[in-house]
Amino acid sequence: MPTASPSTYRATSNAASPNAYRQGAVLAATPGELVVMLYDGARRFLRQANIAMREGEVERAHNTLRRAELIVAHLDGILDHEQGQISERLHAIYQFCLAHLNSARLSQDPAKLEEVSGLLGELRDAWAQVAAEVSAG
Repeated sequence: MPTASPSTYRATSNAASPNAYRQGAVLAATPGELVVMLYDGARRFLRQANIAMREGEVERAHNTLRRAELIVAHLDGILDHEQGQISERLHAIYQFCLAHLNSARLSQDPAKLEEVSGLLGELRDAWAQVAAEVSAG
């Protein structure tokens, strides 16, 4: 799995959260921790979409899948392409994920959601390690 530094992403502003605790956590987070939070959110929405898909709730599956797709697209959009090969590799992974999620929606195949969630989980763990190393100094 490719490793990256927090500088692989350029800084962006974050929308305010209605939950004060969550907002505080976001505001206090490092760029690497924010990326980890985004992965966690995407995976949470993929789990919800998976359940909805398995229960035949097409609209709920679509809505939660869309939220996961928006997070993946956001991660792709904030890549700092001046960081070189790691940004190119992450871009390719995100594009694969988005295409695979679209295929999952069309075929109503929850196994494809699980594949993408697993891939995002590997990336999340790598980012968590990077964020911890940066915090440790």
